[in-house]
Amino acid sequence: MRGRLLRTAAVVGTAKVTANAIDDRHDAKAAAAAEEAAPAAPAAPAAPALAPSDDIVTQLTKLGELKGAGVLSEAEFEAAKAKLLG
Repeated sequence: MRGRLLRTAAVVGTAKVTANAIDDRHDAKAAAAAEEAAPAAPAAPAAPALAPSDDIVTQLTKLGELKGAGVLSEAEFEAAKAKLLG
């Protein structure tokens, strides 16, 4: 009698563990599907866009102001300046 009770407990315990594992796997798949379906966040602009009608001197002045205000780092300033000057 005791052996049968232990065997039944083992079967029930195994079934419970298996059911929990299946539920966890299902939840993980549902979360992954929901994450894929969510729209991606828009990318932040790297640097402020300058109007194409401005002349190079005005654009360089604006870049200098942005660098002075701490918006652009030295490397970003140099890269933008090089792009403007060709």
